[in-house]
Amino acid sequence: MNHNFRNYPVFSNDTHHEDVAPEEEVSVACDYFDGVFKYINQMLMEEDHLENKPCMFQDCSALQATEKSFHDVLVQNYPPPPYQNSAFLDQNADNLNSNLTGTCSSHGSNSSTAVNTSVESNWVRHQHLVGPFFGQSSLFDHHFQSDLQYCGSSSNYYNVVDGLLRSPVTPVHVFDSANESQFAWKNHLPEERSNKQLADYAEESDSEQTELYDKVLLCPSINPGLHDDQSAQKEARNESEPNGQAQGSKRGKDRWGCSKKQGNARELVDLRGLLTLCAQAVACFDSRTANELLKRIRQHCSSHGDGTERMAHYFSNALEARLAGTGTELYAAFAARRISAAEMLKAHRAYVTACPFQRMSNIFANKSIAKLAMGVTRLHIVDFGILYGFQWPCIMQGLSLRPGGPPKLRITGIDFPQTGFRPAERVEETGLRLANYCKRFNIPFEYNAIAKKWDTIQLDDIRIDRDEMLIVNCLYRLRNVLDETVLANNPRDAVLNLVRRMNPDMFMHGVAHGSYNGPYFGPRFREAQHHFSALFDMFDANMGRKDEDRLMFEREVFGREAMNVIACEVSERVERPETYKQWQARNRKAGFRQLPLDRDIMEEVRTKVKQHYHKDFVVGEDSNWMLQGWKGRVMYALSNWKPV
Repeated sequence: MNHNFRNYPVFSNDTHHEDVAPEEEVSVACDYFDGVFKYINQMLMEEDHLENKPCMFQDCSALQATEKSFHDVLVQNYPPPPYQNSAFLDQNADNLNSNLTGTCSSHGSNSSTAVNTSVESNWVRHQHLVGPFFGQSSLFDHHFQSDLQYCGSSSNYYNVVDGLLRSPVTPVHVFDSANESQFAWKNHLPEERSNKQLADYAEESDSEQTELYDKVLLCPSINPGLHDDQSAQKEARNESEPNGQAQGSKRGKDRWGCSKKQGNARELVDLRGLLTLCAQAVACFDSRTANELLKRIRQHCSSHGDGTERMAHYFSNALEARLAGTGTELYAAFAARRISAAEMLKAHRAYVTACPFQRMSNIFANKSIAKLAMGVTRLHIVDFGILYGFQWPCIMQGLSLRPGGPPKLRITGIDFPQTGFRPAERVEETGLRLANYCKRFNIPFEYNAIAKKWDTIQLDDIRIDRDEMLIVNCLYRLRNVLDETVLANNPRDAVLNLVRRMNPDMFMHGVAHGSYNGPYFGPRFREAQHHFSALFDMFDANMGRKDEDRLMFEREVFGREAMNVIACEVSERVERPETYKQWQARNRKAGFRQLPLDRDIMEEVRTKVKQHYHKDFVVGEDSNWMLQGWKGRVMYALSNWKPV
């Protein structure tokens, strides 16, 4: 590549937050993150075919369950439905189909490109389709006994079907996300066939794209003439302001997360308590009580309400599906529902605008890579869960400005296969996009795309060159890999062992911190309720309630995840987060040692969060993990590792 490259002076691209006085500002280095917003905007403007593409966040397990359901119909292998209530299903089918979630999971952002492709469609069909609750699996008795222990006296249920706090009911512990700041950092609970070919993308005119790519990628402070508009973050914040209502308003609920019914007679309804009671009834197979409680919950929840009401809306959908024994089928059905990539990119843009988690993760990961790779001439990044490539334009821009010129960059993009005859298509298209970025920045670039189940990847697929510096990156996607509670040959250990055999110079590991991966439904439901309450509360404080992108993200990401956690079991339950302490033990067992946190990077992250985001976003550290959270509750954790 012989493109001429111009050197630009480097300045900070930080803009002052309106709530922070200038004297409180701390100058921090440019992180090039505005390039991510421009990157997403450019994808939406340039690529009309995204409207006809399914979103890329689908997981292969949903595909497997869908294929298995079709197989069972063809061979007339119908599982017995001992717990189904046909009347209940008929009454609620429309509601379930209209409200349940799509096929996206967003908390990592990565990318891929097809220059050298090693693609394999190698998903495995399940041996059985889980029936109602737990189907006929061998784990049924184990779960059943635990859920019976979780059940209380049935008499309590019939006294609380009105769901009012004034009702004579047994006291229920109510989670208070608004006051969970006492949660201590160190004291926590342990598409079908495509109609467009890749050649179409490669035929784009370089001359027509020159200025556009500059605007997409280059930092505004480096090229102020190219960016006359305001910060993308501020624009999105202003657009999402509710009419006549300040952000974070708690009108419509009290401090305990209870819904206040508007009107002359105002009722105080404990939605979280009702959900807990309903989960108990579902666990005990008490369909009458569960239906009564669901009816009461639906009178006070809404997908357009406050955070608690929205959480209750999606949780009641999931409980309804579990009660009907259709959780797996409904969750898998949304894999076939074509949510366009353009819609999900808009929703993802809203998410990264309102919340600092992705930006801070990119800063932590990219600057750690940049410091380690300083002076190297060949850099190989293996990215597990590469998705659309949102992480890498930032580091490409930084590498292009390195004294002495950029290194030769090779990226191996790994992700789960997509449905249809071209399982690696989206991964490859993202790689072509990244290749064009490297061409603009005169960075020698090579790409290898892999689309297969992660635990089946072999070392030869990675094509390691020992003359390169090797970095392995995996941010927030290992939670979708099954663990030892499902398969004796633990897929998570298989992935970690593969990483260790690569012998990388650094393993960048980001985890979604959560305790709702237990085998027993009752405790898992409680932990999921705590976690999702914090997520919906965070959105309510930072995004407008009428924001359509917010609605899309909540439905297709939060709602889908809640459906999987609550209504699916065994191998169909793919949302399996663990705490960072659990991942720390796994990594050490796999033969990794933890690297200390970089103090300069940590200070930069803290400063940016303080200056540009809501005061309730928190950054902390524990045991060489960088922790990110909301109101004291840990949501994500990142750490650097190296094989022993």
